[in-house]
Amino acid sequence: MSSTPIASKVIPKASRVKIDPAQIEYTSDKQKNAVQALIDEFTISPELLKDIKNNFMEGMQKGLKKDGETLAMITSYVMGRLDGSEVGSYLALDVGGTNLRVVSVHLTGGGEISTRQTKYRIDEKLKVGDAKALFDFMAVCVDNFLDEHQIVVRGDTQIELGFTFSFPVLQTSINRGTLISWTKGFNAAGMVGKDPVAYLQDAFNRRHIPVRVAALVNDTVGTLLAHAYHHPDTVMGVILGTGCNGAYIEQISNIEKWKGDAAAKEMVINMEFGAFDKERTILPLTMFDNKMDRKSVNPNKQILEKMIAGMYLGEITRNVLLNLIDRRLLFEGHISPDLNQMWTFETAYMSTIEADASPTLHATRKILESTLSFPATSLNDRQIVKLVVELVGKRAARLSAAALAGILEHTGSWKQKSAIGIDGSLFEYYPSFDTDIMDGLEEVFGPVVRKNISIGLAQDGSGVGAALCALLAAKHSTSVV
Repeated sequence: MSSTPIASKVIPKASRVKIDPAQIEYTSDKQKNAVQALIDEFTISPELLKDIKNNFMEGMQKGLKKDGETLAMITSYVMGRLDGSEVGSYLALDVGGTNLRVVSVHLTGGGEISTRQTKYRIDEKLKVGDAKALFDFMAVCVDNFLDEHQIVVRGDTQIELGFTFSFPVLQTSINRGTLISWTKGFNAAGMVGKDPVAYLQDAFNRRHIPVRVAALVNDTVGTLLAHAYHHPDTVMGVILGTGCNGAYIEQISNIEKWKGDAAAKEMVINMEFGAFDKERTILPLTMFDNKMDRKSVNPNKQILEKMIAGMYLGEITRNVLLNLIDRRLLFEGHISPDLNQMWTFETAYMSTIEADASPTLHATRKILESTLSFPATSLNDRQIVKLVVELVGKRAARLSAAALAGILEHTGSWKQKSAIGIDGSLFEYYPSFDTDIMDGLEEVFGPVVRKNISIGLAQDGSGVGAALCALLAAKHSTSVV
């Protein structure tokens, strides 16, 4: 069972360099008309943006009334607030994407935090194999981390751990819950309907690892807590990376399905908004989205996520390019063996292409010819590829804006100074993603939104936030041993 650490890499974010469709020298009217059809199909108009926002709000209301709705609106049991004076050392385990991370978080008071972390790659076979093997791998990674950083636990003491498990889970306490469904390419057998904390704690106990899972945290909840630690006016935590989701602070009086203690006034809600519009009533799905959805590991699920998240954008783009190639409107109808394979057009390529400002689109050419093995490409080819990439990327950002607008209007937060913390590689690295989101919010609320709403990168929200949730669990003694 391998647990090879992965080195972190920081990539400066570039800005989008737009291509003007009118400046493309089309090879034929048929090609020009096909490109215009794509522009029409992928453009989210201001009117549609507002309609999606309104539909999203209706979904929120349904999910707050009862379980089992499309927007799950899961009660997180996180009710406390942090003031930055807390001290102590905690662990976090972050699982939910390509890698898992183990993080040691040390709070020194005054809002100061120091961290140490190691990433471990999750083998694809583990993602879809036996659930017990997957959780055993997690425990081994935590054990290796303790050894690597010489973290010694004396006597019967246990280290409190916040477990960021970035999948839909119906929580029953701050450290108990059942998995509703796998997402983001995971489909380990025997886990749906089971408690991930019990699986992880059992793996720790069998190896005599002195760690107690104190809190089960969705990464959006952790992102909200981590951002709020430095920005007390934070109302929302959002993930825009491999997957997408959001969490926000809701008044308990609005949570009709809540049957627990009503002494607290508010609670963080994990929305699981990637599942929005599974009924396919409002989102402008194209045949390229439908093709990708059918070939995914979870067809007909996570529809909004599949139009936004980094895991899927490259595949949508590949489907568009294949369609143009099949119609002999791109690359003279020639296909490279690499592009003919699913998931080979990575979202990282899109970031590079979006930022390509050279007159000949040199970076785009390098990806197409050197990486994807096209023997040769014309400037016309590269311009159309760049335009397709821009259409898919901008649509994702505007759909993200529609979801955020729904939350801001539901809570009324757009009317006052409020902060949104966003974590995830898509938001952090994709050119102009943040700008496109804010432009969309302005279309919904007007210029006042730029004065009241700040959108910031909540780096390591799923790590630091999970540790902070473990602190809250210990502080309020609400966790189950």
